[in-house]
Amino acid sequence: MPYHILAFDSGIGGLGIVQSLQQQSLNTSLNLSIDYLEDNLIFPYGEQEDAFLIQRIVHLIGIAIDRLEPDLVIIACNTASTIALEALREHYPNTTFVGCVPPIRWAARISQTKHIGLLATRATVQRPYLKSLKEQFAADCQLIGYGSPILAKIAEQVFRQETYDPKDIEQEINNLLQMPHAAQIDTVCLGCTHYTFVLPHLQSLSPRNIQWLDPANAVAKHALDLILQQEITFHINTPKQNNFYYTALPQEDKALLKQITPMGYTERVHFPS
Repeated sequence: MPYHILAFDSGIGGLGIVQSLQQQSLNTSLNLSIDYLEDNLIFPYGEQEDAFLIQRIVHLIGIAIDRLEPDLVIIACNTASTIALEALREHYPNTTFVGCVPPIRWAARISQTKHIGLLATRATVQRPYLKSLKEQFAADCQLIGYGSPILAKIAEQVFRQETYDPKDIEQEINNLLQMPHAAQIDTVCLGCTHYTFVLPHLQSLSPRNIQWLDPANAVAKHALDLILQQEITFHINTPKQNNFYYTALPQEDKALLKQITPMGYTERVHFPS
């Protein structure tokens, strides 16, 4: 049987990690089956209350573990990781979880000015967990965070190849770079997995030379490292199927299906929540 991974996000952001997983696994003997669960019924997570989200995420992942029996679960969402990862590990101690947090340690290591930007959702920027990350890994740095109310939705449009206005992306960059103490920013952490899909635009529209750090590849590598440490026999030629689940009422989404088909998702399946 293939090694079975479940990737979870409120939207399509986690697909950047899935793409990286698939690409990196080509250099290994792994045979991966990657299911994707999109809780699009209440997208975006950044606008929801913490207590509600924790309860919902623990409930949804519990159903998914019982129904899909994944070997490893990737919480491919910064908001979900920062508020619910601890609860998930407590509720499901026999399941291996991999989370996704802003790459603050990475940024602190490479920033020359020690002024780090964080582009995230409004909810992520306000999380106490962020302060903990900063104190633990970037105590000698100035962290300037901006919570975008629109960039995750723009990323969904970009991924689907729908119409969007690049000026909106440029404005969000400027909103970050006009924050207090932002003049010396030389490195920016992406604090939302959705932003993987607007990274080329962030790089090209940036008014100055900035390093934009996307954690998708690092999260995928960490997951693969955990898998390779396990003593499992992988059957490379075993047929595998990737399933794409979503929680909103069934709807046709040809634009999304066109983009996920090359990743092995040939249909979308409603996942009652």
